[in-house]
Parts: sequence; structure tokens; C-alpha cells
Amino acid sequence: MNINLVESLKNRRTIYALGKNPKVGSEKIVALVKEVTDAVPSAFNGQSQRAVVLTGSAHDKLWSIVLETLRKIVPSAAFAKTEAKIKGFAAGEGTILFFDDEAVTNELIKAFPLYADQFKPWAEQQNGMLQLAIWAALEDEGLGVNLQHYNPLIDEEVKTTWGLPKEWKLRAEMVYGEKLEEPDQRDHQAIETRVLTFAK
Repeated sequence: MNINLVESLKNRRTIYALGKNPKVGSEKIVALVKEVTDAVPSAFNGQSQRAVVLTGSAHDKLWSIVLETLRKIVPSAAFAKTEAKIKGFAAGEGTILFFDDEAVTNELIKAFPLYADQFKPWAEQQNGMLQLAIWAALEDEGLGVNLQHYNPLIDEEVKTTWGLPKEWKLRAEMVYGEKLEEPDQRDHQAIETRVLTFAK
């Protein structure tokens, strides 16, 4: 595995064309997700981030849930495009669901009232850190990845289907699999306009 963080971040890109012939087995994916989740920081070390790895029929079930949920709300004239998009995600090898355990976040709000209005934004930030860290780690393993957000439309059915705690708030769905295409060139804004330096 590449342990150069900057190179990992440079290589991390969105890949939509994914296949089910992984170069990395599900056991290694689960181990990687556990290791990264344990390493990523959180406010007051609250560790409210949660991840659920779906492979095999569970991965297929998730995207069936998404498809049938959207079928109820997307106009029929536009549904063919939506269906093709969802089938593209289902074609991947697996999905990682990212949650915030709001029971943990709410306990921190009670325990540290001085920072009460900050814990929910911090929960979003630390969940984003986890998503990025796992994305970079999957890229290091040679896998393609894309990140989706069908929450909150699917939240309740997802929690019911896999018996997840009601306090868990779904934040994102990360699809991974064999990379079937390379990403397009990415435009970069002038870094001098984005990073400023002051010595005094």
C-alpha cells in the first residue's frame, strides 16, 4: 500500500465505470475500513463515525432500495436515465455506508455545553475525513470509487433492512469496484488564490 498521503490524495478521483472483478477481496476491504476508521480523528475523541460495508447480495439490495425509492418520485419520462445511473452503481463490487451516531454526538452536546452548537458541524467534518481517508486507501489498492448521497430518502429502509440503530444518521454511500476507465483531466484553480501565507 502507498503510504505517501499527498500522492494518495492526488490519485484519488471519481470513477463511475466500475466492475465486479475486484483486485482486493472483501475481507481486506473490511480490514482496511476498520483500520482507517480507528485512525481518523474526531472532536473530543467522540468517535461518532460509523461505517457499514455491503458486498455481494447486500450491495445489490442497497441499489435496489435506491432504485425503487426513486421510482416513486422521479417522473416516468425521466426514469430511464435514473435507472441507468443506479444500475451503474450496482455494477460495482461493494458499497460503504457512512453514518454519524447521533447518540454519541448528542451526549457530547450535553457534556460540553460551551461547544454545544459546534458538535453537529464537527460530526460532519469528521465523517468527511473518514470518507476521504477510506477513498484514498481504496485508490491505493487500485480500486475505482465514487461517492453518492441518496440520504435521507433511503435512511429508514436501510436501517430496517440491516437492523441498524435508529440513532445512526446516513451521510453518504461510497461505491467501489474494478476500475473500468480512467478519469478525465481535472481542472485546477490557481493554488495561489486558494492558499495564502503570512509570516507576521
